[in-house]
Amino acid sequence: MAKIKVLVVDDSALMRQLLTKILTHDPEIEVVGSAADPLIAYRKIQELSPDVLTLDVEMPKMDGLTFLSKLMAVRPMPVVMVSSLTARGAETTLKALELGAFDFVTKPSIDVTNGTAQISEDIITKVRAAATSRIRRRATGPALAGPPLTIRAPKGLAEATDKVIAIGASTGGTEALARVLPALPGDTPGTVVVQHMPKAFTSAFAQRLNGLCRMRVKEAENGDRIIRGTVLVAPGDYHMEVVRQGAAYYVKLNQQPQVNGFRPSVDVLFNSCANQLGPHATAAILTGMGRDGAAGMLAMRAVGSYTVAQDEESCVVFGMPKEAIACGGAVRVVSLERIAGELIAGVSGMRSGDVRESASSSRR
Repeated sequence: MAKIKVLVVDDSALMRQLLTKILTHDPEIEVVGSAADPLIAYRKIQELSPDVLTLDVEMPKMDGLTFLSKLMAVRPMPVVMVSSLTARGAETTLKALELGAFDFVTKPSIDVTNGTAQISEDIITKVRAAATSRIRRRATGPALAGPPLTIRAPKGLAEATDKVIAIGASTGGTEALARVLPALPGDTPGTVVVQHMPKAFTSAFAQRLNGLCRMRVKEAENGDRIIRGTVLVAPGDYHMEVVRQGAAYYVKLNQQPQVNGFRPSVDVLFNSCANQLGPHATAAILTGMGRDGAAGMLAMRAVGSYTVAQDEESCVVFGMPKEAIACGGAVRVVSLERIAGELIAGVSGMRSGDVRESASSSRR
């Protein structure tokens, strides 16, 4: 079996050495070269034909975003970004994902030599997944260009006062959510989202979505009420659960141990929906590595929730939806562009396919 060929691109000689050392510990990965700037990197891409690129977000001569945009337009390939844990780093990384980067890992902010060991498993896992991911040629601009389909609110939506939508996603999920959530009407029932993402990134991600959606989007705070027209995104490093108090629903945050290797975990959210909401919840599981959310989605389906999984063709990584489908957790399996319609069908009590969609660039 051929090894996964990786090119490491970073202006720091120390980081190039450390990343090379980490990656070559995996017997299925071969680091074929490294580059200190994008101009050298592009020459080496042509010479070495790597399967995966690791790319620092901040580079000399040509910044990482400009390089990524040009690369994805002319020679699309899986790129794992290496990002700093700063507000600027978070915004740049989100832009990189929009431009087509597969995923990202975060640099340790203190004691780089020792701290990098903490990301070893993360970067190896993501490079391996990137090598088998679906990467398509992209025009310069957003990875998922064009206005999303928008859902025309059905009559039943106004009566869905006691319903909640729950969505879980991981790798590829930032852009998948940027397609699904803007398609939802502004008066959609309260929506809760778990996207696997570090603490420093979820606030910037929620702000970005807020600028795209007709619903209000915010990073969740402990005790926030789940209300119509609002999306609550679980903050990084916190599990998020749904709790019911009388006729009202709230979110509860905690830092209990990781579940399936994640905090926040989709299973934690989905299991709380199964326990607290039963048939009043509708859930979707989107692209991502691993099996987080599969057991929770099965629990939701068992109590009457309407559950939807993204299909393989439209996923960047078919791990999480595949596991949910395999265990029987998904009522429906549809393409990314049909997820929003299925969610509205679920909370409106309608049959699948009864919700109409239209192309629109309207945001609010």
